[in-house]
Amino acid sequence: MAKALAREMRLPPLPTVRDLLRLYKIRAAKKLSQNFLLDPRIIERIVKVSGNLNGAHVCEVGPGPGGITRALLSAGVEKILVIEKDARFLPTLEMLREAAGGRIHIIMGDVLSYNMENAFPKDMKKAWEEETPAIHLIGNLPFSVSTPLIIRWMKSVSAQNSAWTYGRVPMTLTFQKEVAERICAPVSSPQRCRLSVMCQYLCDVKHKFNIQGGSFIPAPKVDVGVVHLTPRKSPIISLPFSLIEKVVRCTFHMRQKECHHSFATLIPPALHQTLIPKIFAIAEVDPTTRPFQLTLEEFDRLCHAYNLLVEKVPEIGTYEYRAPRKERISGEDLKPQLEKLFFL
Repeated sequence: MAKALAREMRLPPLPTVRDLLRLYKIRAAKKLSQNFLLDPRIIERIVKVSGNLNGAHVCEVGPGPGGITRALLSAGVEKILVIEKDARFLPTLEMLREAAGGRIHIIMGDVLSYNMENAFPKDMKKAWEEETPAIHLIGNLPFSVSTPLIIRWMKSVSAQNSAWTYGRVPMTLTFQKEVAERICAPVSSPQRCRLSVMCQYLCDVKHKFNIQGGSFIPAPKVDVGVVHLTPRKSPIISLPFSLIEKVVRCTFHMRQKECHHSFATLIPPALHQTLIPKIFAIAEVDPTTRPFQLTLEEFDRLCHAYNLLVEKVPEIGTYEYRAPRKERISGEDLKPQLEKLFFL
């Protein structure tokens, strides 16, 4: 009963977000890539596409002056954990917390280093195979943090740690429009890249809508895309995240060339002629395919073929083409081991 009353409680009259920015003389910090979204219609739309939030627990990343936070409270959210790096917003968030009757918990810190493993009530946890829990991650992300944050969160989704100890917690996030398009890019799209594969093999991704840059203060030179990501019950590729990331990163190293060229960055030079044709044969993938034309299923088979090789000859897994030349192995001394492998 208490929960139901909390959800129905309306906020008392408050200064507008625009007025609060003037009152506290807060301007967007360029070094933090800040852009404030003040249009209530757009804010409500972001909240709406996040799904059913009535009675849910939400972690909002980068609330700033609290525009989206207000809309979340109006949507019936039970509790909101806000993570804000900029201490200038603490007074505006504390004002909102008092008005919301304790439904907001404020963390001042960097979301990139914040572990959400104990951020929500334990009784909200659901098994991974079940429906998504009543927990959501929402944020109007600064451009400078959006890509590293989504990769970090995909790693946590893969390991089912941090927020994802609670189950398949969905995310609704803003990105620079081009980044949003890359995350959701289908096979053969000009925008398909490493980010597309790393998000899509773990999550069902949907590009919900775009926001014109002029809707923000200050207005960025680019538009913004809103993306909704829901972790899959079973990932398309069932291997360690670090191995998949390495294979995908190296494959997209030469995006426009046939993928056997870029795959060479995974293999010591002395072994190219022997191993690269074998890997593509085992994976049943055409080596003349361009990286952006590879399906998730083809990436799955390539990752497993590479993993099979690394399990037999671990030294190959340590090869890193980006390492200083003196530290790179040639692979010449590995040839005797390769000759004994049954699949070669």
